Amino acid sequence: MREQYRSEGLSEKDLAPDPYEQFALWFAEAFAAGLREPNAMVVSTAGPDGRPSSRTVLLKGYDHHGFVFYTNYGSRKAADLARNPYVSLLFPWHPIGRQVIVAGTAERVDPAETAVYFHSRPRGSQLGAWASAQSAVVPSREEIDAAYARLLARYPEGEPVPVPTGWGGYRVTAESVEFWQGRENRLHDRLRYVREGGEGEAWRVERLSP
Repeated sequence: MREQYRSEGLSEKDLAPDPYEQFALWFAEAFAAGLREPNAMVVSTAGPDGRPSSRTVLLKGYDHHGFVFYTNYGSRKAADLARNPYVSLLFPWHPIGRQVIVAGTAERVDPAETAVYFHSRPRGSQLGAWASAQSAVVPSREEIDAAYARLLARYPEGEPVPVPTGWGGYRVTAESVEFWQGRENRLHDRLRYVREGGEGEAWRVERLSP
């Protein structure tokens, strides 16, 4: 199973001044191409034993300060990040022959920012955040459904759902961002922004061999 990628590529002269602007351009093109959930990304963390783990989550915001996603703070990814804040994000936009890889550090977002996002979610998702002790072992699906039913009764329609105390966001501040464009004969274009200095400093662009 092998697909030949397109001939047009990615040139240094075509890049935006920083990776966040370049990401915004590519994200808009992925959305315009009709990709299903272009904000889906693979988040990879490492546990205290050094073993990596990956899972797909949804990007819920990005700007020049970083990329934001939300999760249960009792989850495996949260436990990993509490010990080791280094994280990798991968956006696999296969239908358009592109991917973006972000390497950086994650920190929790402000509770007020979490609250704004939480109350923008569909009501069912709000209740689901309460019903699921993410990553914990459960004896059956019935137990999860029963927990959700109890929450439906506790917070009937019209009753506001509070933000769970163990739930919130992470912002990933990028240290490097690689833009990968598939090319013919597996000679892909890989251009990587690398931060020089701290946040707000300049970015260096380097080309990687495919």
